[in-house]
Amino acid sequence: MKRMILALAVLLGGLAMPAVAAELGDDGLHKEDWMRETFLDLREDLAEAGAEGKRMALMIEQRGCIYCKKMHEEVYPQEDIAAYIRENYFVVQLNLHGDREVTDLDGESMSEKDLLRKWGILFTPTVIYLPEEVEEDRSAKDAAVAIMPGAFSKSTALDMYVWVNEKRYEMENGEDFQRYHARRIKERQAGQDQ
Repeated sequence: MKRMILALAVLLGGLAMPAVAAELGDDGLHKEDWMRETFLDLREDLAEAGAEGKRMALMIEQRGCIYCKKMHEEVYPQEDIAAYIRENYFVVQLNLHGDREVTDLDGESMSEKDLLRKWGILFTPTVIYLPEEVEEDRSAKDAAVAIMPGAFSKSTALDMYVWVNEKRYEMENGEDFQRYHARRIKERQAGQDQ
């Protein structure tokens, strides 16, 4: 009987184990296996994303950000969202207070912190989703098709990645992201989503 109770405790304990967050890099930011290390020339990154048939997203975070930690502990480790991002996105991480040089889509080069100040990014995490093509004189922030500011639940985050990837922002059906997300919530509650 003791063995059975111990086995049940181990089994239940294993089921209740929290998802494991990505490791922290030297810069104090979480590093997911689907994030790309690039030379931070955003126009080159956008071209590479396109060549791979993926959408580009800029993930802006900072050391010690409790909301970034929440996303990396509770949302991004979920295999369905990690797999979706890995398959469909080219993600470049930027540090809100970083000193690495970044070349914006408009050709202007500066440190991460100066670029993010130029874009008016005030808090983390923020994800900027880019279109597949951008005119030469537009910054990444000005070209964005969507911006996800803050930490959200798995379903909200996944719905945003899907909404952008499927170019639902171009549809003329009146279903903006909030209406799309509300519909998806109802579908999940009705058990229509696997």
